[in-house]
Amino acid sequence: MVNGSVASCLRERPESQAPLDWAIRKRIALGAARGLAYLHDHCDPKIIHRDVKAANILLDEEFEAVVGDFWLAKLMDSKDTHVTTAVRGTIGFIAPEYLSTGKSSEKTDVFSYGVMLLELITGQRAFDLARSANDDDVMLLDWVKRLLKYKRLETLVDADLKGNDIGHEVVQLIQVALFCTQGTPTKRPKMSEVVRILEGDRLDERWKEWQKEEMFRQEINHNHESNVDGILVDSTSYLRS
Repeated sequence: MVNGSVASCLRERPESQAPLDWAIRKRIALGAARGLAYLHDHCDPKIIHRDVKAANILLDEEFEAVVGDFWLAKLMDSKDTHVTTAVRGTIGFIAPEYLSTGKSSEKTDVFSYGVMLLELITGQRAFDLARSANDDDVMLLDWVKRLLKYKRLETLVDADLKGNDIGHEVVQLIQVALFCTQGTPTKRPKMSEVVRILEGDRLDERWKEWQKEEMFRQEINHNHESNVDGILVDSTSYLRS
């Protein structure tokens, strides 16, 4: 493709090439969503891509998004809910239920698409060991959630977008990404629903519902970590004697 992939434009572009501006990134988000919605809802049998990521979203001469690289794709009959295979894909994009059970469906594509949106917003890799050097999360999704928890939106946005008055639109796209990457696959939207949201449908009520569930999840994780810390202290106390 004339303009390579989204990943190459975000992280490997020569200095002579202008960075992707916000208008193009929004168009990429919508174009990729439409492509996946077509695979899921308008192909018979439906096609599950299984490796949605910025490196596999290609860009033509007008920077229109084209979903590419189908070597991991699977065909799925409309009456089936999933297909079970050995786990394949790219670290950072693999949905939790696929990682634990080998079951993939259109909802695993939705999860990967949500992570790809975070790549578009942050310019960062979905999995990056370099982030651990700063005591940050190696997984992009966890890193974004941590920054949102501490209201550090300015740190989250790609430096190439600084100076653009896009705060409200960034928040909206982050909301879509977080809806797509929910841990429970049935709570993730269909790609056709993502298209409607990106085209202007409101999601205020669903966002409030997500916030409540996320706060509850974080509280459970915090309590669990506190219990584990207590166990570790108890089990290693003899080392200090």
